[in-house]
Amino acid sequence: MSLAPITSNLGVSRAKHLLRRACFHYNKNLLYTISNLNVDEAFEVLTQDNSIAYSEPYDPKPNDNPHGYWLSSDTYPPDVPNQGRKRGLISQWWFYNMISRNNLRDKLLFFLHSTFTIANGQAGASHYFYDHLRLLNHFSEGSIKDLAKKITLDNAMLNYLDNTQNNANNPNENYAREFLELFTITKGEQIGEGDYTNYTEDDVIQAARVFSGFKTQLDRSNIDPDTEIPIGRISVNQHDQGQKIFSHAFDNYVLEGGDDEESILIELHEFVDMIFAKGATAKAYVEKLYRFFVKSEWKPEDEINIIIPLSQQLVSNNYNVLPIVKTLLSSQHFYDAGDNDPSDEIIGSIIKSPLQLISSCIRNLNFQIPDPNIDIDNYYRFSIFFLKNTYFPMTGMNLFEPETVAGYPAVYQSPDFDRLWFSSATILARYRMVECLITGRNALGQNGQFGSSIDSVLLIQEHISSPNDIYNLINDISEILYPFSIQPQRIEYFADLILDGYPSYYWTDTWNNYISSGDDTIVRNKLDLLIKSMINAAENQLM
Repeated sequence: MSLAPITSNLGVSRAKHLLRRACFHYNKNLLYTISNLNVDEAFEVLTQDNSIAYSEPYDPKPNDNPHGYWLSSDTYPPDVPNQGRKRGLISQWWFYNMISRNNLRDKLLFFLHSTFTIANGQAGASHYFYDHLRLLNHFSEGSIKDLAKKITLDNAMLNYLDNTQNNANNPNENYAREFLELFTITKGEQIGEGDYTNYTEDDVIQAARVFSGFKTQLDRSNIDPDTEIPIGRISVNQHDQGQKIFSHAFDNYVLEGGDDEESILIELHEFVDMIFAKGATAKAYVEKLYRFFVKSEWKPEDEINIIIPLSQQLVSNNYNVLPIVKTLLSSQHFYDAGDNDPSDEIIGSIIKSPLQLISSCIRNLNFQIPDPNIDIDNYYRFSIFFLKNTYFPMTGMNLFEPETVAGYPAVYQSPDFDRLWFSSATILARYRMVECLITGRNALGQNGQFGSSIDSVLLIQEHISSPNDIYNLINDISEILYPFSIQPQRIEYFADLILDGYPSYYWTDTWNNYISSGDDTIVRNKLDLLIKSMINAAENQLM
């Protein structure tokens, strides 16, 4: 197993695997398009669609005087009311655009979110959270090292980790600590008192001195010339202008302090370059990429053949993440090519996150989210009342709002990782989600109907070649939904749900009667039952 690319066309099985890992969703048309391409051609397709279906979040509340397109208003951001609701509208604005296209950048943006974590509820005004997402999107095909330099002046990050309160005469180490421990090089094993493999406690103190004097710019008037996104500001008088001396972990590097805005930025960039010059930093990112796109665990030989070469490639590519992801997702290793060891399968080895689960369900079952451009009320009921307030919290994944700066436990917490998406507290919402989409009703909470539902009969008519054959019907649905072809006994299990003890021609007659009469009552009830069962089956929880 190696990083050597597969060279043939992908075929259906490998195309499904690539689409699940590179995107949050796909449909039958895209699957069969990708299946006829090689990996280079597939990546070309998956990095092209930058369409924006919903250009700017809109707040339809309060009913008598909607706040509307508040991000474009002249109101001073901290003075805008109902910021919590508006941050939720922004997270759902991202979701709607993501679900409306297939682009690897959306998956990469979420990877960057899980790496440079903030919780939108602690980001300050909703405008700063909006700018934060735009910053992650800007670097979703760019350099993580450059993002590490830019994110220090991100208003949302400055608020979230209190660095706006970090002054030369009153240091605050929150951001400095997380920058080293979580965002970049990571600790490594502890080797002494206050001494870890990759840095020391004194390095945290020195880093906090580097980050001192960086402040929020609340009116968003300071625009970064490189990204064209609003950023914070530098308070020269509150920056520690003294020399910073780092530990043996950084070869006792001496960093001269800046004494004006330009030299302070130079100091910041030199500090980041010092961290990214360490091999441990590249390895930390590659390990995160591997867990995110491939599998939560790997063998010693994968460390040698996959992790280390990718770390070297990341450095040689100036920490640009897209070439590394392409190498990984094109490799023989990623597709289990030629691997005869069934104990380390990669295909179907990750439990879907709540975000992956509902996104794939929406696209695979052709659920139409109410269009916010023309039906804002039903869109609001679906996106805020159902998704934000009900589904995501109940499945343990508040979108863009993890409970701690470490992120979502299923992303980082060993040894269980993605298995943590399943618990007694989250399983009900996972299993009732498809019922909500079929009925068009929030069966998990309040506020009832949301103006759209899955049309199971139309779905089957348009996407199944011989829908009157119960076995063909089930096999075709499983071919779209599941990582693997299902065994005959599983097909029989699902068929029994429909046939209810009758022979297989019962379904053929039922379908043909619907075609001739136009009365879809019986077939709709049966198809709804089948779809719910197949979506909630163990096979569909995996990717």
